[in-house]
Amino acid sequence: MHWPPEEGKPGIEEAWQTLAALKAEGKIRWIGVSNFNAVQIQRAEKIAPVTSLQPPYSIIRRQIEAEILPYCRKQGIGVISYAPMVSGLLTGAMTRERAAALPADDFRSRNPEFREPRLFKNLELVERLRQVGKRHKRTPGEVAIAWTLRHPEIIGAIVGVRNAKQSEGVMCAGELKLSVNEIAEIEGAAALATAR
Repeated sequence: MHWPPEEGKPGIEEAWQTLAALKAEGKIRWIGVSNFNAVQIQRAEKIAPVTSLQPPYSIIRRQIEAEILPYCRKQGIGVISYAPMVSGLLTGAMTRERAAALPADDFRSRNPEFREPRLFKNLELVERLRQVGKRHKRTPGEVAIAWTLRHPEIIGAIVGVRNAKQSEGVMCAGELKLSVNEIAEIEGAAALATAR
């Protein structure tokens, strides 16, 4: 299930029963959810186990750390995060000029992370990712992905690329193991970037 129904509306149970029936019939192997909170996952689990969760997760979008990641760890639910580079923001290719020139039909033009005052702080974070990446001959985006994958409950990350060269780097980001000191360095920069 990609999106849960609006809060207070029925739909999770009916849809999950259908998916569980398809699994029981052997038509699908695994069933998972996307963008669910812990309470919504629990509602689905009353019907059938949830195999995986696909939430947004990145250095600057960390809401899942408090409740959802611990719950998934406890329940043995694999987490496949999406947008670890925040739709291109943490790749190292985004600039103030590029963000200002985003067309109106590009959802990022309305995203507060791509606008001031947050953009300035986010680009400072990217510079810290760039410094960490230079030590490993990696891009800021690869460091952002590696940071996301450091959690044992996160079994994968969904990333977008625009060409083959970009895909080579992000495919190897899972091999990059950040040191405890590098994680602390990134955490410090992230705290400054996300301070509102």
